[in-house]
Amino acid sequence: MTESHPFEPFLPAHARLLMLGTFPPAEKRWAMRFYYPNPTNDMWRIVGLCFFADKQHFIAPDGKHYRQEELMAFLNKQGIALYDTCTRIVRTKNTASDKDLEVVEQTDLPSLLRHIPLCQAIVTAGQLATTLCARQFGIGEPKVGEHVEFIVEGRTMRLYRMPSSSRAYPLSIEKKAAFYQQVFQEILI
Repeated sequence: MTESHPFEPFLPAHARLLMLGTFPPAEKRWAMRFYYPNPTNDMWRIVGLCFFADKQHFIAPDGKHYRQEELMAFLNKQGIALYDTCTRIVRTKNTASDKDLEVVEQTDLPSLLRHIPLCQAIVTAGQLATTLCARQFGIGEPKVGEHVEFIVEGRTMRLYRMPSSSRAYPLSIEKKAAFYQQVFQEILI
């Protein structure tokens, strides 16, 4: 069965950074109706470590949900936009893993960037997101923790390849956060 993306792009007008995953997990895995909703995904713990030295910063007191309103206000203030590289997919197995996704429709990334004219960089979280983004812009894929520069519609951009925030990716949350911290410092601080 083909699934369409369940969320609208989160695009603060002053966004300087666009973070792209591949596609949200199935709704049964959500702890909120927003990006990286799976409570076992570490994206919001990574962001908490990078900005507040506290991986629990955006975690609700029950430990099973996120503080979505606070998270969205923070992302808006920081100028961090969010979406995914796929707008329609088929899950070949009943998992959230990228390897089990069949891409039906990719996101039109140049169109997305037109909505955030101050954006200077894209961060991809994971291999498939990186591959799809790089192909769309006709550029090489950076290695984990590195970036490549490219031009899209007259705008110089950077594509950063970050480690996946999935716990299946074999790296500690602290080491993952160190990669993300570098990007946040270069683009946002």
